[in-house]
Amino acid sequence: MLRRLEVAGNPYIGVFCAANDELLLVAPDVPKSAIRHMDEALQTTHVVTSVAHSTVVGSLVAMNSKGILASPFIEEAELEAIGDAVYPLPHRLSAVGNNVLSNDYGAVVHPSYDDEAVAFIQETLGVPAVRGTIAGIKTVGSVAVATNKGVLCHPHARPGEMELLKSTLKVPVQITTANYGAAQVGACMIANAHGAVVGSRTTSIELGRIEEGLGLF
Repeated sequence: MLRRLEVAGNPYIGVFCAANDELLLVAPDVPKSAIRHMDEALQTTHVVTSVAHSTVVGSLVAMNSKGILASPFIEEAELEAIGDAVYPLPHRLSAVGNNVLSNDYGAVVHPSYDDEAVAFIQETLGVPAVRGTIAGIKTVGSVAVATNKGVLCHPHARPGEMELLKSTLKVPVQITTANYGAAQVGACMIANAHGAVVGSRTTSIELGRIEEGLGLF
């Protein structure tokens, strides 16, 4: 299912939320009606929580069905709210949602993560991880979204970068924009194998690309 939505007038859904195929993490100030629409589209159960006392949950968490990476500043109560399989990544690049792009087959991560951080990411998510950029941008999670069916990425992604995404995440890769031309695709939406929730400004043409790229037929 594909659904357009905004949170308190903000169409950058991916900033406030994160999801895998079963779980939706959503910030405390997201209205209950919006959470209900997200759960319906993604076929998830939700947990309402902040991360590091912040509502930008999608920027501070990266997840697949095998594990959850969180900012090193996440609080103990927030860890308990989320439950098992969540691990704070001990690194200065604390916005892991912006810096890690993953599905159940692989992960592409910010080039400045050192070997120790990459090993931690691999162990937590249970997948191989490689360093990379998208359109020359190091914050790969903010400019792309990955599911077990497909990857959508920044419209200026280079052929070599797209090939790295395809070989690492092992799904088809397509370029697109969302929210009427925004290139920060990861900030504009949340998605899993069941569906996607995209910002309210997303056009019909963009919706068609998103539906095709994520295999939502």
